[in-house]
Amino acid sequence: MSDYMFMLESHLSAEQSRAVAEIQTVAAEASTNLFLAGGAMRDMLGGFPIRDLDFVVEGDATRIAKAVAHKSGAKIVAVDETRRVAELLFPSGVSAEIGMARREKYSKPGSKPQVTPATIYEDLRGRDFTINAIALSLNRASRGLLLDPTNGLGDLERRELRTVNNYALYDEPIRLLRLLRFRVRFGFTLEERTAANYANAREAQVEKYIQPKSLLAELRHMANEVNSAELLKVLDEEKLLALYSPALAGAKLNLAGLQKLQKVRSLIPFNIPFAADNLALFLAVLTEKLTPKERAQLVSNTGLSAAEVAAWQRLETRARKLEKALGSAKLQKPSHVYDAVTAAPGEEVLWVLQKSTQRLPQDRIKNFFQKYLVTANEVTDKEVAALGFEPGTPKFVKARKELIAQRLNGRPKKPVPPPEPAPAPVAAGAGRGARR
Repeated sequence: MSDYMFMLESHLSAEQSRAVAEIQTVAAEASTNLFLAGGAMRDMLGGFPIRDLDFVVEGDATRIAKAVAHKSGAKIVAVDETRRVAELLFPSGVSAEIGMARREKYSKPGSKPQVTPATIYEDLRGRDFTINAIALSLNRASRGLLLDPTNGLGDLERRELRTVNNYALYDEPIRLLRLLRFRVRFGFTLEERTAANYANAREAQVEKYIQPKSLLAELRHMANEVNSAELLKVLDEEKLLALYSPALAGAKLNLAGLQKLQKVRSLIPFNIPFAADNLALFLAVLTEKLTPKERAQLVSNTGLSAAEVAAWQRLETRARKLEKALGSAKLQKPSHVYDAVTAAPGEEVLWVLQKSTQRLPQDRIKNFFQKYLVTANEVTDKEVAALGFEPGTPKFVKARKELIAQRLNGRPKKPVPPPEPAPAPVAAGAGRGARR
């Protein structure tokens, strides 16, 4: 095993490892070259948690994605027909992107690219930033081979952001926002030439060519950022938030709410899956001070779907019901609270923490994150299987739930006191007050 494969396996969660193995199996059966690239490699080599899995194939990415979905039960949640990219969501909650190795040519800033199949090296040289232009071979003959044609590893070590070429910010102007997002997330500086290219692109006002689809994709990334408040502050200073809504400025930019949201999300234990619609929650906080008309403008500028708008604008109503349920006296045991919280959508749980003024629901959710969720996660499938239940069956699920409840509700038994020593035998003829 190469050092990079060992590094990868040590960075992946158990769920991510299974997803990687399933995609590798499908690609191998199809005799298609497969590489892990982009953000996954950047995060691994930079020592950051791997958020999403980005794969590149030298072949038909859509066909591979469909085969993976059929074999693993994953869902194809989005397809970019132009770039031949498919996004998968696995039952475990892991997301992965499978894209065709490609070359892209742009006739003007922000235009639809002309896409043609390419080799992995050509694909990497045509990316946005050098730290995103690294790949790892997952093929049998070259497994663990690192591909880094633009020295992205060196830029990671120097903590610098550098565009792959001088036209990167012009070809896709949304990269202006992406550059700032990475700067905030990683705390990196802009390499000198890249800083000059950024200034020139802003002077040329290339941001006006950003399409709603690209703005929406970037908005989703913002919603997933840990330091979203700091990011929005930087975008406001750079006068780029107006692309979403001119109203997002000054007192109407809810930075205090976003800072509180950061603290709320920090309660989620590291490396324990907790699914939530981050976009709906982020928008609810971000637009809290906007008028209905100003919110409608944001929807228009980004092309949010009706389902996404409904999830955002109905979040408070749904979360209030959860708030009431968590304040009920019927939740007498830790397992009752655990069941109530796990049954609710994650965004509703976080909204109650964010907005509720009632102490009991807040305390119960905090206990869920700080105690119950960790305890429940310690109950492994192996442990349940050892009790004689077959994984994947309804009885297995029920047994696991019961075992978790026992752990949550259990009280440590008081140790049994050792028996008192027997009294010493009384000598014959000795009576009360007798001398010895």
